[in-house]
Amino acid sequence: MIFGAAPLAADLAGAILAHSLKTRDRVIHKGAVLDDVLIAALRAAGHAEVTVARLEPGDVPEEDAARRLGAHFAGPGLRVAAPVHGRVNVFAEAHGLFRLDAAAIAALNGLDEAIALGTLPDATPVAPGDMLATLKIVPFAVPGAVMAHAASLLGAGAPLRIEAFRPLRTGLVLSRLPQLKDAAIRNTIEATRQRVAARGGALLDPIETPHETAPIRAAIDALLAQGADLVLIAGASAVTDRADVAPAAITEAGGRIDRFGMPVDPGNLLCFGRIGAVPAIVLPGCARSPRLNGIDFVLDRVFAGEPLDDALIASMGIGGLLKDFAPRPEPRVPRAARRTAPKIAVIVLAAGRSSRAAPQNKLLACLQDGRALVAATVDHALAARAALVLVVTGHQDDAVREALSGRPVRFVHAAAFGSGMAASLAAGINALPADTAAALICLGDMPLVDAAAIDRLIAAYDPDEGRAIVVPTHRGRRGNPILWDRSFFPEIAALTGDAGARHILARHVDRIAEVEMPDDAVLRDFDTRDALAELKDRP
Repeated sequence: MIFGAAPLAADLAGAILAHSLKTRDRVIHKGAVLDDVLIAALRAAGHAEVTVARLEPGDVPEEDAARRLGAHFAGPGLRVAAPVHGRVNVFAEAHGLFRLDAAAIAALNGLDEAIALGTLPDATPVAPGDMLATLKIVPFAVPGAVMAHAASLLGAGAPLRIEAFRPLRTGLVLSRLPQLKDAAIRNTIEATRQRVAARGGALLDPIETPHETAPIRAAIDALLAQGADLVLIAGASAVTDRADVAPAAITEAGGRIDRFGMPVDPGNLLCFGRIGAVPAIVLPGCARSPRLNGIDFVLDRVFAGEPLDDALIASMGIGGLLKDFAPRPEPRVPRAARRTAPKIAVIVLAAGRSSRAAPQNKLLACLQDGRALVAATVDHALAARAALVLVVTGHQDDAVREALSGRPVRFVHAAAFGSGMAASLAAGINALPADTAAALICLGDMPLVDAAAIDRLIAAYDPDEGRAIVVPTHRGRRGNPILWDRSFFPEIAALTGDAGARHILARHVDRIAEVEMPDDAVLRDFDTRDALAELKDRP
């Protein structure tokens, strides 16, 4: 192909216009093939020279090149659209797992800059109508020799394919412990039902059992007798070893464990085995949620009929980091739309009367560095990876605000602060933005809890893994601050009197994660005159 500017003359007939040009009454668009009529119209509009592409012998025009190369992508479950401006798109016509020949596609894209093929990532689950790939002929033509080489590359095997999902009959065993809430069972059943249905399968009636090997094994036997093609086990407690309760049930049912653990997060604690030809999977805790996690990677392969073993699960680590939260500042895009990190707020309670330290307001006590005690607490919160720091005021509101002057915090006044801590908690919770995922409730008189400690609590938060309440500990003793998922906000806001939110913990033991801290700062508040004197003497 010869490209460049040329005088507008009759011998340009058959050349391809490289740039759109305007005449008196129309626009002649880029890609138009010049003929006598178009040449005359351009002359009449005052154009003496134009930039064109002229094909040489053997060159294949872009539309024809796109059509011919696109034909190599046709196959079961695939639809190749008609070429438009040198581009063909490939669409799915079936539910399944999109697979590709990475080496062939890399070779095609490296063959010549005239050909550009972009695809979805390999092993992406797709539905009818999803666009899988787009092939673009970049210039106006492709040399014949390049076309021949490209056709040879693509003709060696199907570069794109869909492994259609099979309608597997899926059994689900749910084990129970006394502390497991009915809501957790319901959520697991619904999330599993959605996953199975999305892949064209059918969920058999779930079976609930005690969290013991023998009854789980009996439930597995019952599901296999019903013709289950796949057995899933949702344990009441996370698997900690191949010999744990649920994996042991698989082996006692005559099966084997091929892999414990996977390099996908969330989903690390998945356990994969099989009983004869039937896959048997102990679900990770995150499978109680419908959000993307490691079980989805495994189910895609199982429903697509692909062989799954230890090596394949081990290979899932690339692209297996799915979570986004503050200590991981660069979000990933794993086969789905980009998700932002959850917004965590810190609520600093600074409304109390400070009666135990009277007549002094403990929050306004001056530390050696000249800051008020509450200012030290708030500065640690501001240095942490939180999206918002909200300070609840009440007693001596003006003085507390003055002590925090110039800091980027949001204030809310608890008008009923005199009735007890519950009023402060409700004021803080009700003032949070609607998109707040969780709140760390921090006492204003705990200035030794630094930003690193707060970040450790934020990093541990993962409601999909059952870590919806995060509690700091030191040598087995629970302390403050405590991080609460937004699902608990209504319970916290409904508290009354001087009781804090701690008694809510007893109702949700299955959703608590404890984080051991290296020092006792999370156990120490300074609410008496002696404690304040000790704090002021600290360097």
